[in-house]
Amino acid sequence: MKISLYAAVAALALAAPAFAAGDVAKGEKEFKKCMTCHSITAADGTVIKKGGAVGPNLFGVVGRTVGSYPEFAYSEAYGETGAKGVAWTEEAIAAYVVDPVKWLKEASGDDKAKSKMTFKLPKGGEDVAAYLASVATN
Repeated sequence: MKISLYAAVAALALAAPAFAAGDVAKGEKEFKKCMTCHSITAADGTVIKKGGAVGPNLFGVVGRTVGSYPEFAYSEAYGETGAKGVAWTEEAIAAYVVDPVKWLKEASGDDKAKSKMTFKLPKGGEDVAAYLASVATN
């Protein structure tokens, strides 16, 4: 019986995604780089992080369908990606910020996909994603 339990636990551990959870506090600090283009404003109008309006509001982005924030003019590839049912997860955000154009090309299946986001965050994406997930739940 004990061997079966250990085997089940090992199988679950191997099946879990190999994605390290981000650090919310580090992500909040890293988000300062994002504030040039993005703000975080709750649905009730409460400003959590005042930032630019060049990019969409990132409040509640985790779980949101890609390319679906109202009143933002996304490129066609974002719409195509969202139409496939792709939603932002912490993992997707962490991968996206490393190279937005590469991620969008892969997610949309369009080798000519374009993104207005030219900024790349080679390290700390998982922390930013964890921070974004945390602000929508507080």
